[in-house]
Amino acid sequence: MDILDTDHLSVLERKGANAQPLLQRMLAVDPAQISTTIISYEEQMRGWLSYISKAQSEDKQVEAYKQLKNQLMNYCAIPVIEFDLDAVKEFNRLRKIYPRL
Repeated sequence: MDILDTDHLSVLERKGANAQPLLQRMLAVDPAQISTTIISYEEQMRGWLSYISKAQSEDKQVEAYKQLKNQLMNYCAIPVIEFDLDAVKEFNRLRKIYPRL
């Protein structure tokens, strides 16, 4: 299974030249084996909600909500891995090894 993190998803959403290498790698993988995590969803959701709250004009608000909906549609199209008790324990174990997490 290949898990896309928040950075991968952000690159794909922006499209452009930076997304091309990742898209090429994804073409070599069975689409059923590509997923993401609920943590990535939460991180991106926070980003868009912050962007919406700072929008200085009606046009920027409308665009921000379009992007938020686009994000929702993207997440509906890909399996999202749960953050369960096992994940919490593993995260805490890794945090002890790598304190900067």
